Amino acid sequence: ELDGVGAIRALAAEGVPAQVLVLTTYDSDTDVRPAIEAGATGYLLKDAPREELLRAVRAAAHGESVLSPAVASRLIDHVRAPAEDQLSEREREVLELIARGATNRAAAERLFISEATVKTHLLHVYSKLGVKDRAAAVTEAFNRGLLTPERR
Repeated sequence: ELDGVGAIRALAAEGVPAQVLVLTTYDSDTDVRPAIEAGATGYLLKDAPREELLRAVRAAAHGESVLSPAVASRLIDHVRAPAEDQLSEREREVLELIARGATNRAAAERLFISEATVKTHLLHVYSKLGVKDRAAAVTEAFNRGLLTPERR
């Protein structure tokens, strides 16, 4: 059984010339990016007005890319994010281990660094993601597409 992204990939793999317009309630980066990367022509939210849906279907049929305003805004914000807001490789490694449920001590042992260094990396992650704790950091990282289920 395929999900939407899997179906888009399957169509592309079969060489089916389809213009796929995703209509969904999900607008997080972890939902949008895989669909677009798989080949979706557009991505709209189910709360879009009827007229917008009709315009989007017509545009997609002509091969034009269509994004809901909320999705476009998120993508623009992501592209505009200053470099200092991006996580370092080590910060990402720490965050991935935390997302898997590792304690600070376990992450330190796995990465061959001190527990204090893990805490420092987490503080940097919190600051860069604008959150206050590890659960919020993991959630925000998933929302921004910094972590994906495959990378967990």
